[in-house]
Amino acid sequence: MAPRHPRLHRARHPSPAQKTVLRIQRKAQVLKRFPEAGHRYEHQGGRDVRNFLYGHYRIAYLVKGGESIDILGVFHGALEIERYLF
Repeated sequence: MAPRHPRLHRARHPSPAQKTVLRIQRKAQVLKRFPEAGHRYEHQGGRDVRNFLYGHYRIAYLVKGGESIDILGVFHGALEIERYLF
């Protein structure tokens, strides 16, 4: 039997992709409290760009000072993300 309201059904039962996005978002919340938790990229340019791991994904972000950060992107671990960041 099909659900009476498909949109409500999807909201209660997120797809695997939606679950992954939610988990990545939750993991990124750690950066609010610990902005220097990730691995720092060594590159020319002087910006404090860091990489925070979650499963097969890397959350690239810029530490702007204090506890302020900008998320630059979320990349699959197999990608060479340096070409997208620098």
